[in-house]
Formats: sequence, structure tokens, C-alpha cells
Amino acid sequence: MSRAVVLVPLGVDAARHAEELRDVAAATGSSLAFLQAGTPSLADELDRLAAAGARRIELVGLGLGAPTARSWLRRVAGDWRRANDDVELVLTGRAVTGGEAPLTSPAWEDVPGHARQVLVCRGPRCSARGSAATATALDAELRRRGLGDDDVLVTQTGCLFPCNQAPVLVVHPDDVWYGGVRPGVVPDLVDEHLVGGRPLTERRLPRAGA
Repeated sequence: MSRAVVLVPLGVDAARHAEELRDVAAATGSSLAFLQAGTPSLADELDRLAAAGARRIELVGLGLGAPTARSWLRRVAGDWRRANDDVELVLTGRAVTGGEAPLTSPAWEDVPGHARQVLVCRGPRCSARGSAATATALDAELRRRGLGDDDVLVTQTGCLFPCNQAPVLVVHPDDVWYGGVRPGVVPDLVDEHLVGGRPLTERRLPRAGA
């Protein structure tokens, strides 16, 4: 093997489409690697291909928009290239030289000072029932109020388990779980709970053993 092509889906929920993506990769003579929340990771797949003898690897990022994810794709590719200067790496027609921005930054050194962290489930059922729109609405509402990561840290996760209640959202350290959180619920959730500190009765789920 002297040349290889890797398809790299960018979205946090890409892993739930892994079977279909592998079919696309197989049909195009490519392999598949995930930038986040999937297996194999991009670094692991690049290691595998290099060990198999690939000397030119072309990366194809899959995902419309996603400018932040595309930036991270180039960062991760550049980080790998710095440790593997004997392999030519190309991303969307541009050579990856190893001079790309690093994976670390002084801005990412400290844990944010957030009062609350919100976990938005992006497991298979929650994603199928619209948790992507819920996450987008939450981010937009927090931005509209000028609230950043040092106020409320939003994290998209894998399955949180009460799938029948999808889309599921959890607020910590309050240990408050919500189900059926559609975008229309988000303004009240931000107003009452994340800003006012008063958990909503609507959509709140009972916590077993609590």
C-alpha cells in the first residue's frame, strides 16, 4: 500500500451512522476514522495505515459547515504529521506540513469556572428524536444572554440511559434530569434553572435512589 484515503466525519453524532459510513468507505476504496466520539480515532487509523505501508494519505472531512470541527481536523492531522514526517498527508487538497496549530493552548489549560454543567445526550435515540436541535437551541440561548463556558458548560455526551424519555438533558451539580427537552423548552430552562437556580417541574425526571 502506497496511497490511502480516509473519510473523517466531523460531527459529534457521526458514530451513530458508523454502519452506513463504513459502507460508503468500502464502496469508495477508502477507510473510516472519527474526529470525535467514534472508533477508530483519526490518529489510530493513520497509525494503522502507516504501519501497512501507506506513504501518502488523503483525508476527506465529511460534514457541512462545522468550522470548529474542521479546524480541529487540521490540528489533529498536523499533530500526527509532526510525529510521522515520512508520510505525506493531504487534507482537502492541501498538504499537512506539521506546522499547523498545536493541540494545546494556554487558553485550554484551566478547568472552566462554571457554576453548572449541562449534559445533552447525543445517543442514538436522543439523536433520532432531535437532541441536535436541542443542543443548538441551548447554545444559542446561552450566547444570547452572554453566558459562556465559565457560566454554564454544555457537553454533548453518549447515551445517558433513560432513552424512552429522549431527548434527555442533565444539569450538574444539581443532579436534575429532564426528558423530552425540545427546543421550545430551552428558554424556560435557561431562565428558571441555569440562571435562576430553580429546577423546572415540567420535563423533570424522577431520579431512582435519590
